Amino acid sequence: MKLFRPALVSALTAVVLVSTAACSGGSTATSGDAADGAEKTSIKIGFNPGPYLDMFQGGILPILESEGYSVETVDFTDGIVVNVAVSQGEIDANIMQHPVYLDFVNAQEGITNAPLVQVPTPRMGLFGGKKSSLDDVADGSTVTVPNSPSNMYRGLLILRDAGWIDFDDVDDPNTADLSIITSNPYNLNITPIENAQQVPALQDVDYATIQGNFIVSGGLDYGEALAVEDQPVFFSNVVAVREDDVDSDWAQAIKAAYESPEFIDYITSDPQYDGYQLPSWFE
Repeated sequence: MKLFRPALVSALTAVVLVSTAACSGGSTATSGDAADGAEKTSIKIGFNPGPYLDMFQGGILPILESEGYSVETVDFTDGIVVNVAVSQGEIDANIMQHPVYLDFVNAQEGITNAPLVQVPTPRMGLFGGKKSSLDDVADGSTVTVPNSPSNMYRGLLILRDAGWIDFDDVDDPNTADLSIITSNPYNLNITPIENAQQVPALQDVDYATIQGNFIVSGGLDYGEALAVEDQPVFFSNVVAVREDDVDSDWAQAIKAAYESPEFIDYITSDPQYDGYQLPSWFE
């Protein structure tokens, strides 16, 4: 069963997502690389758990290598650390977040990373733990939601669409917390937890709203989701780089790779990406 509800679009986020599109892939810079980004051919990219590394290696890396780029990938588990690493030049780009979260980290850390190109993104879903149906919800049922404000907001939207809670929409999802809830007729015990802990903790709670990349990395089946969000474009993930690198040749090369017919064919021909939120150029 899928429950959908449109969310409010931040004008700033929408403009940034549409007007800035470039991506980055990477390997440690070699002695042949010049300091100027226009001559850079070795790129380093950070990834958090989820489908984005496999998607990049299968669909983007071959295109970049054919154009003379070499790529090194680096694994991260924390959304703040991977963004600071981009800002400080430890890596050139990351692929793990939507623009709303990127704006939040930029403001919190005082950095200016920029979204470059939208990537296919798995949707957030509501899964049952101790309970197996939406109809099983009862007084005091336990529910986990992501603890980052913007993703918590997405989780609360799913719960509202299920008819379990109500709240007033917020202009900026980065300001959301549990205090926005105005009605909780089932007296749900809603607990924000770290994204990476939601799948392991599922067995201990009645329900959980889980971010798409952790659904995939945690081995859950979308077919078993009790509800799936109708994901607005500003909650679709992007490649992020330093603001100064947006127009570099290497970033533009990867933007072109994500928009290429080869990548579109790669995604649409693989059933594991069925149901993902896809960029507009896939249409």
